[in-house]
Formats: sequence, structure tokens, C-alpha cells
Amino acid sequence: MSDKNEQRIDNENLNTSKPHLLIYAHYYDLASTAQIIRDLAEGMLESFRISVICVVPSYLGPIEEKWKKKKYYFETINGVEVIRVRVPEFSKDNKLSRVPNILIYFFRAMWITKKIKNIDYVMSVSQPPILGGLLGVWGKWTKKSTNGQHAKLIYQIQDFNPEQILAVNYSKNRLITNLMMLLDKFTCKQSDLVITVGRDLIETLNNRFSKKTKQFPKTALINNWIDEKEIYPLSYSNERVLAFKRKYQLEDKFIFMYSGNIGLYYDLENLIKVIEKLKPGTKTKDGREVSFVFVGAGTILNALKEYVNQHQLDNVVFIPYQDKADLIYSLNAGDVHWCVSAKGIKGVSCPSKAYGIMAASKPILGVLESGSEVRCLIEDTRGGLCCEPGEYDKVEENIHWFIDNAGSSELKAMGSRGRENLEKNLTRNVSVRKYAEEILKL
Repeated sequence: MSDKNEQRIDNENLNTSKPHLLIYAHYYDLASTAQIIRDLAEGMLESFRISVICVVPSYLGPIEEKWKKKKYYFETINGVEVIRVRVPEFSKDNKLSRVPNILIYFFRAMWITKKIKNIDYVMSVSQPPILGGLLGVWGKWTKKSTNGQHAKLIYQIQDFNPEQILAVNYSKNRLITNLMMLLDKFTCKQSDLVITVGRDLIETLNNRFSKKTKQFPKTALINNWIDEKEIYPLSYSNERVLAFKRKYQLEDKFIFMYSGNIGLYYDLENLIKVIEKLKPGTKTKDGREVSFVFVGAGTILNALKEYVNQHQLDNVVFIPYQDKADLIYSLNAGDVHWCVSAKGIKGVSCPSKAYGIMAASKPILGVLESGSEVRCLIEDTRGGLCCEPGEYDKVEENIHWFIDNAGSSELKAMGSRGRENLEKNLTRNVSVRKYAEEILKL
């Protein structure tokens, strides 16, 4: 890194009286967790001076040529100083191709941390698994505030690992998973505050530690959120919503929509077999043809496409990720939205896509374990129908209920109740304020 860039970091960190918060975030673009971190960083600028260390834009794997020339890039995004680390490209179809991407981010983030002075607080995120948390420990150990004290560490857990890996049989190597557990527990112990995004995740955290000694890390529950001013209900006749439907031949269709990461943790390969039972041409009682729409990308997208082609499921449509500015139109195009997790994900992960669905005032078809945070939110508000992962007959029954009640006032009321609760309790401002308050109390 040039002397000019080093001087830039030093000068900018000294030109403020606000406490300095450094955030390690693997992604700061496109992915749902990345959007949460970006909202959080920008929302806390009134309380903190904020720097973020992340990778160059690469969530889908490929990297544009403009991000391949230097090891580090520096930019200011809406008041947040962003330091981007160059990493190798990867393929979402190849698990091992992610390893160099993650490791190079880890070591380059460690190195660039040395160039940033006067850090009061360090926040790390549980992505990438284990290493995201360990970056926070590195920051705490190596950075000091202006008064000479070590930085306080806040560990934000979006997903628990190795519990998530074990839940979906991603790895059966107990040596590796035991080491992962040991390291992540170490991060939790080193943290001055652990923030989780669900009541069931708090329980998982406490179960990691001895109930006899009661040596639990200090914790706080702060829900994820959606910006209710960016995502909100639109009429079916809205021109941009209609344009989205026309683009993908979805006019006059009753749409079951899945929007988000098409990955390992959602049991989609079995749910597509449930969808197969509803033959193409199935219609609702109000005469609309039923379509199942998947918006997004991920590790099992190609497998789903292959299954759909082999079984000639003409009522299934795949659509690429939508730009953030267009998400409001795609979400509003759906009549019912899936919110699903594989069995074993309770207390391990919290599907944030639920907040966008609620913001758009849409009913939810939930396949979620009892007691999980999002299922509790859906059931508390009567915002949809839920069943357990693996209860495929019940999934089919719930699909038919929505088909039979298409266009009814009850479907509209389900969505409205979810939106009302979100406006009261799950907005960006509410959650960001809680983060700032909890951090400043340390």
C-alpha cells in the first residue's frame, strides 16, 4: 500500500471526536447480510466514526477487471470509509474454490488492520464461518483507542457454525467441526458483547457454555430489519410491477415466490418435488394460473434448473437477482412468499428474507421449525401459514389453501398484519438505535 494511502487512513481516523468503530464484513454489496451491515454502518454515523474492511464486489463469484489491479481499494460510501481487499474469483458450484477467496480476505484484512490507528470498537460478523469472528479477536488484540485501552469487541452472529454445517451435512469430519467449535467459542469468550438476531440463537449461544459455572458471554438480541421506506406495498396495477411480470411472462398469474439465496440451508431440492405435484395449468378459484418463481442465485440453482427441465415443470420460473432499486417491484409481484429453512437450522440461522416479505405486506408460506425466530414472528402476527421442515404433505396442503383462498380478504389481512408489526418493531431505525446503545454501554 502506498504512503499516500497510509497517510490517508491515519489522518482521517484522527479528524473526529467520535469513537472509531471498525467493522469486518466479508461482503458489503448485494448479499442480505451485507445489506444489513451497510445499513448498520450508515445508520450509526451519528454516534461513531466508521471504517469497514471487506472484499471487492464478488458475491456471485466473478470479479470485474477494475477490481483486479491492486490489493486494496479505498472509497467513501455515504460517509463510511470502505477498504476493499482483492480476492480470487470462485465458482458457486465448487465448494473448494471458495477457500482461497476466504483465506486471502482473512490475511489481507489482518494486514491492513495494522495501518488503521485509534480504534475504540471492533465489530466482526460470523461470516465467513469462524474466520470472521477471529478477525474481530485480532482487531481487539492489536488495536487501541486514543486513551491506550484495547478496543472493545462486538461479535455479531448471523449464523452459528459449525452447527449450521452439521445441520445440513456439509461436512462430517468431526476433527474439523470440533476445531471450528473450539475456535468460535474462543471468539465468543473474547467478545465484550455478542449480538444475535433471534431468541432461539441466544439459546444456542448459552447452550455452548457451562450452565454450572454460568460463564455466559454478555449477549443482546437485536432483530435484523428492512428499510420500510424502501420496501413497501404497491398495487398490482403499479406500472413497474406489471413491467416485471411482463418481462418474465407472469401476467395474470398467481405467484408463489422464493426470493434470495438459492443455497444449501433451505431444503429447496425436496420442496421442488412438492411443487411438482401441482401440475402446470393449475388455477386458483379466481381463475389465475399458478406459477412458482425463484428469484436469486446460489449453490443449488443449477440442480433445481436441471430437475425442472427433466420433469418439464413449465409452471416454474427462474429469475436472476434483482438490483436493490428493483427489489420492491419483484417482491410486490408475488402473491405469496416462501420463507423456508432446512431441519436443524432453528437456533442456528435466521432467514432475513422474511423482513422484506413483511415490508411488502405479503402473506408467508413458512417451512420453519417451531420456536425459531421468524416462525414466532409469523405466528405472533398470523401473517401466514407455517409447518415443520420435512412435513411435505403439510407444505402441499398449505399451498392448496393459498390457491383456494386467492384474492380473498384473509390473504390481504395476513400481509397487512406482518407489515404493521414490522413498522412497530422491525425497522432499520429501531434496530440501529439498539446497536448504538448497546455498544456505547461497554
